[in-house]
Amino acid sequence: MFSKLKKDIAVIRERDAAARSNVEVFFLYNSIKAVRAYRRAHWCFEHKMLFLARYISQRCVRKTGIEIHPGATIGEGLFIDHGVGVVIGETTIIGNNCTLYQGVTLGGTGKEHGKRHPTLGNNVMVGAGAKVLGPITIGDNTRIAAGAVVLDDIPADCTAVGVPARVVKIGGIRVDDLDQIHIPDPVSQELCRLEGEIQKLKTKIDSIKNEE
Repeated sequence: MFSKLKKDIAVIRERDAAARSNVEVFFLYNSIKAVRAYRRAHWCFEHKMLFLARYISQRCVRKTGIEIHPGATIGEGLFIDHGVGVVIGETTIIGNNCTLYQGVTLGGTGKEHGKRHPTLGNNVMVGAGAKVLGPITIGDNTRIAAGAVVLDDIPADCTAVGVPARVVKIGGIRVDDLDQIHIPDPVSQELCRLEGEIQKLKTKIDSIKNEE
């Protein structure tokens, strides 16, 4: 137990420049509280003590703002930075040394049974507010940008951005035909089209008035 606690503290000290001491991390960081509560809840879940497992889980939500279903499978070295609003679904699988930022959802897309939540490989980083939905797989060493909505599998060693998310880098090399910055804004295009239609109608109305 103490060896795991030491590893949990070391993970936070390594990845968070604001962590000043082990004592601060142990008493004040939501990440370590949520991970420790998850382990207790997961043990209860595996031993069919389902009510107690959910009780521990929901008590942790009220304390930290982080909701991890007791049925989720989480590897070593998980770091949840800040953490408020993080949701991890029941059939989620998270590999080793992953990092999740605030507002991340690893969720399902409906009421289907069986595997309905994502699988994250090792060393995956999911940015603030990103949503990874459905029984999809995110490969090792992949980075999901803040605010992205991921609905399909993402290969290993990639960077994915956007809504819906698309791969923009593979192995650190940019994918030229998937430019996420210099693309048309569909909302802006539609507004321009409507503005043009309104201008045509105004012109027709003015011409009818002039004829009268």
